[in-house]
Order: sequence, then structure tokens, then C-alpha cells
Amino acid sequence: MDVTDGDFTLPTTIYYPARAAGSGAEPLRPSGGWPLIVFSQGYAVSPAAYSRLLESWAAAGYVVAAPSYPYTTPGQPEGLDEAAIVEHPAELAVVVCQLSGLGGTLAGVVDASRIGLVGQSDGGDVTDAAVNDTLWRIPGISAAIILSGAELTSFGGSYEADPAVPMLVTQGDADTVNLPACSEQIYDAETGTRYYLDLLGADHLAPYLDPSALSQFPGEPEADAPAYRKVVRAVTLAFWQRYLADQTSTDSAILAAGSVPGTATLVAGPAVPVEGYCSGTPPLSVSP
Repeated sequence: MDVTDGDFTLPTTIYYPARAAGSGAEPLRPSGGWPLIVFSQGYAVSPAAYSRLLESWAAAGYVVAAPSYPYTTPGQPEGLDEAAIVEHPAELAVVVCQLSGLGGTLAGVVDASRIGLVGQSDGGDVTDAAVNDTLWRIPGISAAIILSGAELTSFGGSYEADPAVPMLVTQGDADTVNLPACSEQIYDAETGTRYYLDLLGADHLAPYLDPSALSQFPGEPEADAPAYRKVVRAVTLAFWQRYLADQTSTDSAILAAGSVPGTATLVAGPAVPVEGYCSGTPPLSVSP
């Protein structure tokens, strides 16, 4: 579908909860609607490349929206220009408003009081700006997930986690595109509920992309990707259930899902050591 606002048009893929094959009746829509998750993709990566991850969230009882941002989504007529990322927080705000607002496109289908934002790589930068940057913060967000993202000074404003939104930050410790220091800085800047998922030996795209899509990026190894994808799915679902759906998931369940010897570790609460420097980010300010 297209999200429109005056002259603004943004192609957006929508995933709805649906029954699995042979499982019987369609899932009942909650009286207030399903929680809404809005996903922002990485630079030069199509939202469709993440379809398995997005579909896993939808199957668990969420409406998932994935806009195709101009100038950063491959295959669009305007071509690619990574500098266009500075426009994406405003475009994301339009998507959230149009899909969840009173009389919006999905009015009655989604619960406007339960909105989660998530993004990977540059999309993680956009998501973080939408919840923590004073210039771009979108009100009413319930929870956020940053998949290998960073705080960028190019957005303007300042990063202040107030009011704090529950946040999950994930990072591959062998990622040479988004360095671990970038995600560590986001995590340490948080003042509220926060989790840091460290994917041991993982690169930039392998934990998140579909296998068929990952083959388009020869620098990303597929060998260990299934184990990383399994952890990412389990932890993100437990996080959404705890902080977006208000279900029976607990903090201990989230921690257990991310504690896989040799594959991942998950911590919550205290700051993690920031190793190295993340280019293009504000000076580090660590919260207790």
C-alpha cells in the first residue's frame, strides 16, 4: 500500500497476523486492535529482504509496516543517495501517524496505544532518532529495537532518553560496517529499561536478512547465520511480548532467549564498556 500525506507518497508493505497452514481459524483481532510495529530497513537493502523476520512478528500477533524510503531503497527510480537518511525520521513520523491515527489507514485494525519502532543499520539510526532525538522524537512510542544502528549528529537535535522508551539494542561483535562502539553508545545513553544483545562473531547483515537476500552481499557469511537469526527472532519476540503486547513474557524470558553459549549473550541494566569510536556520533555520555 502507499502512505500518502499531500504530495508525500511512500510505498509501504503491511504484514497482518494470519493463521499458519493447518492451524484452523484466523487469529481473533483484539478488541482494541493489534499492536503496530514499524520497521526501517538498512541503506540499499529492500524491506523485502527482511521478510522472514517481519513475518515472524506478524505471525505472533502484530501488524508490521515496512516503508520503502526514497533514495535509500534499491530499485526505485530516484536512485540511491545515503544522505537522504536525514529526511527519514520525518517520513517515519508520517507513516506512524497515517497508520495509527484516528481515521488513519489502519484505524480499528491497530491499537494506537501500542506502537513499536525497529530498524536495522541506517534504519536503526532512524529508529533511534525517532525515540531519543529531541528534534525527531515521535510521541506515544511504547518500545523500540535497534538492530546494528548508531546515533548520528547529522539528524540535528540532541539525544536525550527522556521519557525513556524500553529498548533492545542488538549488535554483531564482528560487524565492520556498524562498529560495536555505535550500539554500545546507544545502549549506554539509555536511562530506562534496556537490553544489549551481543551476537558473537556476527557480521552486519547475516543475523537479519533472509538467506536468499543475503546471497546478494558476498561479504556476509551464511555459515553461522541461521543460529543468529534464531536468536534474533526469539529475543525480539520476547521483547515485543513484554513491552508492546503486555503478555506474559518476563524480563527473565528475554534474557534466557538471548543467552546462547557460543552464539549470543544478553545483558540488561548497567552500561556496557564502549570499545573504540563510532564515527559521526555525539560525544559519549554514559548513564549510570
